[in-house]
Amino acid sequence: MATKSTLSIGIDVGSTTTKAVLLDAKRNVVTQYLLATGASAQKSVQKCLDELRKSSQQDLTVVPVISTGYGRRQALNAIKSVTEITCHSVGVHHLNPEIRTLIDIGGQDSKVIRIGTDGRPLDFELNDKCSAGTGRFLEVMARVLEVSINELGSLSLKAKRPSTISSTCTVFAESEVIGRIGTGESPSDIAAGVHKAMASKIATLSQRVGVKSPVSVTGGVALNPGFLYYLAQAIQTELWVPREPQYTGALGAAILALGGGE
Repeated sequence: MATKSTLSIGIDVGSTTTKAVLLDAKRNVVTQYLLATGASAQKSVQKCLDELRKSSQQDLTVVPVISTGYGRRQALNAIKSVTEITCHSVGVHHLNPEIRTLIDIGGQDSKVIRIGTDGRPLDFELNDKCSAGTGRFLEVMARVLEVSINELGSLSLKAKRPSTISSTCTVFAESEVIGRIGTGESPSDIAAGVHKAMASKIATLSQRVGVKSPVSVTGGVALNPGFLYYLAQAIQTELWVPREPQYTGALGAAILALGGGE
């Protein structure tokens, strides 16, 4: 049987950002760190580990590490790599054991996971072939509307008549947005249309799994109030968002590492 540790580290190497969490034996977060993954996942992993060490002022050399995420195999010092599906499920279950459906929106992919009472995934669906249901989709639309990604969600909530964006492909949706701008539609109405289109995409993905309440949303897009508003409408249920939704996968990985990777 694997030996349990008094400290553990979980690293979630995403396509856009890398997140790391250091836990103590009682599953309390000692410290955490997030940075852009950039061109080298290995360098981003090492930077996260260095920052955890500096912040905690502890020698983390022998602390067990479990990696997850798009670039999880680039964490060369990890004792094990575990899929995002499992780590996100374990992480959100720790934060709220009542959650039965998890919607995680990353920079380049999205996933809907149905979670059992033990915190383990029962079923899931992935959207990793099209960026229309991801953070990248919103980044492209924010650029076209000449607003920051942080402003896009709030802008959408000011809409009076949300635009209709029919394309689910980012390239074609971008052309639609440019066309709406050309006809004089307001930026807020267009932004609302963008969020409604993305929410519809995720709602369709969710239907394949079967939405069971309570529902949680994680990932960086969970910080976007416009997306949350239109997603709640699309799946017709309230949404629960962790205080720091970007760290859920890394948290789940760290929890698994506490048990020696079990």
